[in-house]
Amino acid sequence: MDMVTTEEPSRTPSPSATQASPLPGRPGLGRRLSAAGRAALPALAAYAVIRLVGVLTVYVWARNLGLSPEQRLSKSDGTYYLSIAQHGYDGYVKTQSDMAFFPLYPGLTGVLDRITPFSPREAALIVAWLAGLAAAWGLFAIGAHLHDRRTGVLLAALWAALPHAIVESMTYSESLFTALAVWTLYALLRNQWLTAGVLCLFAGLTRPTASSLIPVVGLAALVAIVRRRDGWRPWVALLLAPAGWLGYLAWVGTQTGRPDGWFHIQSAGWGSTFDLGAYTVRRGQEVLAETTTPQMLVVSVVSLLAVMLFVLSLIDRQPWQLLLYSGLLLVTTLGAAGYYHAKARFLLPAFALLLPAAVGLARAGWARAATVLVAATVFSAYFGGYLLLIWTKSP
Repeated sequence: MDMVTTEEPSRTPSPSATQASPLPGRPGLGRRLSAAGRAALPALAAYAVIRLVGVLTVYVWARNLGLSPEQRLSKSDGTYYLSIAQHGYDGYVKTQSDMAFFPLYPGLTGVLDRITPFSPREAALIVAWLAGLAAAWGLFAIGAHLHDRRTGVLLAALWAALPHAIVESMTYSESLFTALAVWTLYALLRNQWLTAGVLCLFAGLTRPTASSLIPVVGLAALVAIVRRRDGWRPWVALLLAPAGWLGYLAWVGTQTGRPDGWFHIQSAGWGSTFDLGAYTVRRGQEVLAETTTPQMLVVSVVSLLAVMLFVLSLIDRQPWQLLLYSGLLLVTTLGAAGYYHAKARFLLPAFALLLPAAVGLARAGWARAATVLVAATVFSAYFGGYLLLIWTKSP
């Protein structure tokens, strides 16, 4: 707020008056966080309610089948994360090594397991659920920053109601990576270089798909450096952003005795390679032309919708940082060979693709938006139960 001068003679304030009246400036960090949390509360509440419906559906359905809901929430890849959290990596004793999984999520799980009375599975779920809330907060922040608060709330709600959103409530790393990615991009949009660099470093320790985030931070930093903006901070972001991702790949290389160790594990052990999308197109044609399971059909529909939403994002002229991140994530996901059934899950962190839908629902009004969200929540809850209790592979 600008200071208003008067015609009265200036007077030197006494020391006690100076101490009692702090200089005007930005509020403290705690106050800013409190205000931001209150603003984001509707988005956090919407996210929590939608995810609670999904988890309760799995709980009741599993109990009726005589199954353990907790075990179902940590099926498939979740068992690898729990093993790493408890025992560390397997030391490359087999080709299908658990070193394919990045360390931050199981590391946080292991720390929480050791310092609290929670079991490893409970600790892993708590980390995932808290990360989901952090991601929802970030989604609200980006939606409100680019459009308005209603868009932010709906963006968080839509992410909670995706068909594969049950993964956000499982012992998987998608929710943690999404939280780190969304806050990294939010920091970039606000030119907060140090924050963006540090968060991107941690994202690189969470999932291999940080390869879609690191170039965005790097390019934004280079643009700022070329334009001589913000001094030394873009340089630091440029150095920090790839450090986690490259550091883990280097560690795996030393453990396996070959520089391409992680990529070798992915291809030789897990059958995951990159063929520019030839496998995805061929497998998608097979799925759509034959009698198939609901999971495979939904993956095909989600993949097509993701491409459509990216085109809409281009038409809407989203900030280039979001467009580049979404585009790279689409290329790395749909361009990879293998694991067709998991491609919709791999696209969960592509949150910016939901912005056109969030903007449209915000303009349509709360009644129409609530109708869409209720229908999406019901389907997401059913499909989450199907993925965990009927579908036998990873979601």
